[in-house]
Amino acid sequence: MTPSHAPSHSSAAPGLTWLNSAARSDARTALDEVCTASAWADSLLAGRPYADTAELLAASDAAMAGLTAADLAEAMSGHPPIGRPRPGDPSSAREQRGMAGAPEALKEEMLELNLAYQERFGHVFLICATGLSGEQMRDAARSRLGNSPEEERETVRTELTKINRIRLTALADTGATDPSAAPTASVSTHILDTSAGRPAAGVGVELSVRTGREAQWSAHAVSTTDADGRCKDLPALPGGTAHARLTFGVEPYLTTNTADGPEEPDGAGERGTFFPEVTVVFAVAAGEHYHVPLLLNPYGYSVYRGS
Repeated sequence: MTPSHAPSHSSAAPGLTWLNSAARSDARTALDEVCTASAWADSLLAGRPYADTAELLAASDAAMAGLTAADLAEAMSGHPPIGRPRPGDPSSAREQRGMAGAPEALKEEMLELNLAYQERFGHVFLICATGLSGEQMRDAARSRLGNSPEEERETVRTELTKINRIRLTALADTGATDPSAAPTASVSTHILDTSAGRPAAGVGVELSVRTGREAQWSAHAVSTTDADGRCKDLPALPGGTAHARLTFGVEPYLTTNTADGPEEPDGAGERGTFFPEVTVVFAVAAGEHYHVPLLLNPYGYSVYRGS
């Protein structure tokens, strides 16, 4: 008789290896730090062991999709209101840092929106705040006040799914539910104007992130190229980031530095730029650095992963 063997997880991330082999009570405690919905944690415990982080995240997504309204309410009970992270809770403080430095007027408006939201729906306003500015959180709260209870329940499910993915990735990578403890990817860039043979200075650059192919993009940082055409101040990507997007606002630079541009498509006879912006999307992995240069001219561009 040929003995059966459990799948090997020697190549799995250290936190995932621990989660697969930990006593049920210890693993349950760790999962409760990610999400307080009992049905979700029970489902993930029943699915052990996981071959890799992707399998763990897929199991989480499936468990979230099956939660009842009561389960969702239990999950929301573990999240503090936006703008008021719990003292000593590094996860909520890090996730809400976009509100921490917001102007007082914005914080006051967010408090009023939180109260209006809670009165309408009976629970806290919940959003995956990682990478969002205070203004983006406020705008989301305003918009969602117009949802029906049924629409809002599904929106909450989507936001919880994104939060759980970020926290689970941190748990799988390091055994810590605070994503700031997990290794993260980082991004840098520079722009070379190949038509002039010099760096392109003063170009605005926006860095956005998302946690998966179906996830929404979140603005993470903005910068401007320096005299060497470089952006050296882009912050590390949030834990759980799967894709990054660089958007280069090249139109002002090309307008100023190109003597002759193409005709505008409206036929008005005004000169403009053929490429008003350049957008680059790429996959990232935790712990890696991605230097993504842009080679630019008025009628073409190319990008590559540099070093």
